[in-house]
Amino acid sequence: MSTLVASDLDRTLIYSAAALDLAVPDAEAPRLLCVETYERKPLSYLTETAAALLAELAARTTFVPTTTRTRAQYGRIHLPGPAPEFAICANGGQLLVRGEPDPDWRRTVDERIAAHCAPLAEIRAHLVRTADPAWLRKERVAEDLFAYLVVERPLLPDTWVKDLTGWAAERGWTVSLQGRKIYAVPQPLTKSAAVAEVARRTGATEILAAGDSLLDADLLLAADRGWRPGHGELAVAGWSAPHVTALAARGVAAGEEIVRAFLRGAAFPDRAVGERGLG
Repeated sequence: MSTLVASDLDRTLIYSAAALDLAVPDAEAPRLLCVETYERKPLSYLTETAAALLAELAARTTFVPTTTRTRAQYGRIHLPGPAPEFAICANGGQLLVRGEPDPDWRRTVDERIAAHCAPLAEIRAHLVRTADPAWLRKERVAEDLFAYLVVERPLLPDTWVKDLTGWAAERGWTVSLQGRKIYAVPQPLTKSAAVAEVARRTGATEILAAGDSLLDADLLLAADRGWRPGHGELAVAGWSAPHVTALAARGVAAGEEIVRAFLRGAAFPDRAVGERGLG
């Protein structure tokens, strides 16, 4: 059996300092490995144990980082283990093959969006027009595929995202609120579609997946088995599926538990990590 492991990154496998959610006394906190820097400062982490497990996983399966990040944002991350042959960026809009974007896949994505969705310019204009400068901090377009806002979450009105979600759905777009970011993404732009393409190319017979946000729901539903952490958009909504395990663990501890679950799901026991003194 050939196993493909597709995992979201932010708040699923890797965590900013603000998202670590360490629930133990300082003296008992796990050692952390920094896997991303931004503007010469450390930004994202996983536990050292998770790092060792992930390196093992990547060496023994087709491990596919699957993120809403742009290619440039993904390029800042240096995960342990061998460099993935495939990576998915821009929520499925960019399929990287040995680090290079696949033009045929991008052409397919553009055709699907053009056939079913209102133009990005229309969505972006609505976002800018209706957002309040009191809580809007940044407005961005990613890979000419989707738009997102960076907001002051405590000041964001409860009804604004709900109203935007209804308006966008009528135009073939999906809205997702993740931390301080509000994403507006074309409905055909999905992680699951890109993962299906990787599975087709590799001949994978089993797909394992993990994610924490609404934009990961299609990925989890398309997998044979999936996991979601005890935090995030899906956890808050109480989202579930029969083949998706809802973990109780939160923060960076959930990231470690997810990698362990991947190894068990792929029939590779992880006890050797503890035997090497890294557990």
